[in-house]
Amino acid sequence: MSFSWSAKDHKSYTNPPSNPTQGLKRPRNDAGNKVTVVLGAQWGDEGKGKVVDLLATESDLVCRCQGGNNAGHTVVVEGKEYDFHLLPSGIINPKSICVIGNGVVIHLPGLFEEAENNEKKGLKGWEKRLIVSDRAHLVFDFHQVVDGIQETQRQATEGKIIGTTKKGIGPTYASKASRIGLRVCDLLGDFKEFSTKFKNLVEQYQSMYSSLTVDTESQLKKLKEYGERLRPMVRDGVYYMYEALHGPPKKILVEGANAALLDIDFGTYPFVTSSNCTVGGACTGLGIPPLNIGEVYGVSKAYTTRVGIGAFPTEQLNATGELLQTRGHEVGVTAGRKRRCGWLDLVILRYAHMINGFTAIALTKLDILDVLDEIKVGMAYKINGKRIPHFPADMELLHKVEVEYETFPGWKSDTSAARKWNDLPQKAQNYIRFVESHIGVPSKLHIGYRVFLRTQTDNKIKPSYWTSRPIGCSSSTSSISLHFKTFSSVACLLNMTQF
Repeated sequence: MSFSWSAKDHKSYTNPPSNPTQGLKRPRNDAGNKVTVVLGAQWGDEGKGKVVDLLATESDLVCRCQGGNNAGHTVVVEGKEYDFHLLPSGIINPKSICVIGNGVVIHLPGLFEEAENNEKKGLKGWEKRLIVSDRAHLVFDFHQVVDGIQETQRQATEGKIIGTTKKGIGPTYASKASRIGLRVCDLLGDFKEFSTKFKNLVEQYQSMYSSLTVDTESQLKKLKEYGERLRPMVRDGVYYMYEALHGPPKKILVEGANAALLDIDFGTYPFVTSSNCTVGGACTGLGIPPLNIGEVYGVSKAYTTRVGIGAFPTEQLNATGELLQTRGHEVGVTAGRKRRCGWLDLVILRYAHMINGFTAIALTKLDILDVLDEIKVGMAYKINGKRIPHFPADMELLHKVEVEYETFPGWKSDTSAARKWNDLPQKAQNYIRFVESHIGVPSKLHIGYRVFLRTQTDNKIKPSYWTSRPIGCSSSTSSISLHFKTFSSVACLLNMTQF
């Protein structure tokens, strides 16, 4: 079945088939191919790119659904580091087709610069394997300038900043929500009309920011060149994804950017990004139905990190935090900022699981904890000595919480060389089991390169939070148990210091 069309030239792009819905009728019980979604479960930088890289080796399609080049994923292949910001990490796999969905905002100069930088390191054939949705919105250079102006204004008026990457992501999504943004399809359509819309958009921003100067003619000339270079890669993303879902069997992977606690709706607002980083963003950002969501991997470090400002209940402003930062090489890929570090926080992981329904937790960087005498895990939040029953929406309240910790003895041995579950010290195994049980996600065994997927002989997990008790509370004596199908319940542990 085929009803999508090529965008190799303007004529073919602007003249779709006369009956593009032909063949859409399908049996109601035929959901089509399922997609696997990889999401950040904390504040980003959890190692999603490496997890995607592992899964992408067997994926036919790897998709980005939201965000822009404000996110950074690093993949190491044969000793070479490839840094991806807009390109899906799966582009490194020569057998994978990669999709940039309608929910992504695209800075074209940044996209081509990123591709060229990775070409120098050995990336080949990416242009023939990249599909770009015609509905994706465009980030312009002036959006990035406005991003910086807004941060300066916040500092002057409020004495604090959001801590954006100044990549223009927020202003672009604001243009989109205000219905004045420009999309890929606009750029590839009537360029005279696009030019008029672009100038009007610039004027609107200049009316709000008097210091903003834009050389519109120079910008339009460059945009026209970028558009022609992009044209062969552009497709109608909705039809393309429909064919992928309902055509021959395919393994489809969705690579989330940012993370659950940075989600515009569910994150620690206002210190968040401007898109939906949770599982719903995979549907709206690619045009796929919820029925087609299969596995949902939540990626979490064995501790917690955060870039920029905002509440961070388990942050360690001490020698422990410095040790985690140093051993974990905690420096951001996109902006080069040092990451704040602290203990693993199960309150935020349970909250992220509530929203996303993780079928798996990928726990990364366990080996960073190897040298610690004791390891703490945040279990619940308290205000004035009383546990609170939820993850607070109010950031002032979140700043004030006291964390209730569970303390574990450190295993004090090197786990970086472990290649199977039994290679891990018993105390490390206990730590992982504890995390699994208190999030409510079971695991089963599969062993791969630097990956450990553990078999759970009893597929009944007893997560105490999944009862009438408050979500912030914990109890190992809960009589309520959840039943999971083991084939859809996978947890993986990756030692990524030298990955």
